[in-house]
Amino acid sequence: MKNVIEVKHLTKSYKQNKAVDDLSLTVKEGEILGLLGPNGSGKTTTMNCILALLKFDDGKISIFGKEMAPDSYDIKAKIGVVFQEVAVFDELTVYGNIDYFCGLYIEDKATRAQYVEDALKLVGLEENKNQYPKQLSGGLLRRLNIACGIAHKPKLIFLDEPTVAVDPQSRNNILEGIKKLRDDGATIVYTTHYMEEVEILCDRVIILDHGKIIAEGTNDELKALAKIEEKVTIEVAELSPKQLSGFENIKNVDTVSYEDGILKVVFGKGKNNLAEMIDYLKANRIQYSRIFAERPTLNDVFLELTGKELRD
Repeated sequence: MKNVIEVKHLTKSYKQNKAVDDLSLTVKEGEILGLLGPNGSGKTTTMNCILALLKFDDGKISIFGKEMAPDSYDIKAKIGVVFQEVAVFDELTVYGNIDYFCGLYIEDKATRAQYVEDALKLVGLEENKNQYPKQLSGGLLRRLNIACGIAHKPKLIFLDEPTVAVDPQSRNNILEGIKKLRDDGATIVYTTHYMEEVEILCDRVIILDHGKIIAEGTNDELKALAKIEEKVTIEVAELSPKQLSGFENIKNVDTVSYEDGILKVVFGKGKNNLAEMIDYLKANRIQYSRIFAERPTLNDVFLELTGKELRD
């Protein structure tokens, strides 16, 4: 697969703070790339530099094999951008909004009409096309925002937190629509704080922090970086202090916590950990109602790499 985006040695500073620090990355044709990072990691600055919305200090950015610049209108016509903040016109209907944004790129009326209908169908707004934005729920408004950004059938799409603060039904609709865009040939750069979405959607993931790439790979490759092997959760109605401390002595146990009847045991390494846990419960006659184990998630890896402290 050829590279749709090539970023080489990108650097962007705000006074003494390097928001992006000698960053290089590629986005391949037809993939969904997850661009992740905590607040202040450099995600938004990187995206704005790629889109030529920000001047940068050093580096080179190419899209579709051409150097990207503020006046690269031929390149921008092939790009769709959906920012986190909803940006539609209140005085236009759903159809009118999509038609307006599509019309910025598609002049032929017949073609544009078909594109608008395709966008309505993609986000499931056919029955709402004559409504105004103020009549829409938050989830429908998000779907309208996406439709406005992709109606002209761009080859490269940037989606910045497209599912924030929406209900599960709308989120599912949006995620299915994104898969459809990829299946139809679009290349997508996707940012989100919902790690489960990344695991569902993204072919490859880049994690940024302090303006640098700290990890890159597929979901499975990133999960392999986790320092933990397995997490076991057990519903236990009652545990004595002695019983609780005994869990810490089980082979390969890394951490143990117990709160509101839920015991969580994290294993740092090893195999057959769940079997050993069950043997310990039986040997000590500890009554439990439910037990399950899970492998490290992308969220576990993300927190290990970027830390657990709160970011502004």
